[in-house]
Amino acid sequence: MRSGWSSGDVPDLAGRVAVVTGANSGLGYVTARELARKGARVVLACRSEARGQEAGDRMAAEVPDAYLEFGRLDLADLSSVRDFAASFPYARLDLLVNNAGLMAPPRGITADGFETQFGVNHLGHFALTGLLLPVLLATPAARVVTVSSMMHVVANIDLDDLGGTRRYRRWVAYARSKSANLLFVHELARRVDAHGGDLVAAAAHPGYAATNLQTAGPRAEGRRGAERAMTAANAVFAQSAEAGALPTLYAATAPGVRPDSFTGPSLAMWRGGPAPSWRAPWTRDDTMARRLWEASERLTGVSTATALKEI
Repeated sequence: MRSGWSSGDVPDLAGRVAVVTGANSGLGYVTARELARKGARVVLACRSEARGQEAGDRMAAEVPDAYLEFGRLDLADLSSVRDFAASFPYARLDLLVNNAGLMAPPRGITADGFETQFGVNHLGHFALTGLLLPVLLATPAARVVTVSSMMHVVANIDLDDLGGTRRYRRWVAYARSKSANLLFVHELARRVDAHGGDLVAAAAHPGYAATNLQTAGPRAEGRRGAERAMTAANAVFAQSAEAGALPTLYAATAPGVRPDSFTGPSLAMWRGGPAPSWRAPWTRDDTMARRLWEASERLTGVSTATALKEI
């Protein structure tokens, strides 16, 4: 990996199709904009049509020749995930960036009854990837990049309590959802390889980047002091969303990215240019990854077996 890699090193993407979840703000916005800048046709997959359209307008002003379109996607509602996949209009999909997520909100429940962080951060993206897998596998050298977090090191998943019903601790639940992201990538890469496919499943994380994720939870609860503290911490310690998106852009576009790799900031997983990132040993546990995959298929009703057999 070359040091000093920047968004300017993203190769020409003319003719490529990309989907970026949560593209209306933060890391997703920067990722989608830079892919569009290099010529990709980018689908902004967002929950809110108003925010998605507004982001598209801003993006178009920054990149006047961008190919952009909005696709409604609510990862907290599997019917929305199915609708998005069923209406996907292209015969190819070169890049799926599973970026959207929640960070340490109060305990909530998705439309399908899952704990919100596990439901959105993992299950929604698991279902989306599975439903789009046929078109991904039909596209030569496609990539799926899932955004995890350095916070995954706080906790492994608990297969006996995926919904966090025994005791909900917001940061532990967040860490578990981010460990689930890495286990998902590990198992997807293994399954694609076992069937001889050329899809690259990789993961990335932004280190500590200033986005609205840090303040959304406190704001939702009316904890003004905590919101102000997070805003101040972002200003002092965090790198920008522009810098935080670089590991995702690298994993999505750089040549030679390996399946099941994990790219993050070079300086102590915190900030700096893209580099191979350390990950907790449990995120490479074959048995845990397989069991999580099987549980995710049961919970979402999305199976990838047929698509993989048809490689």
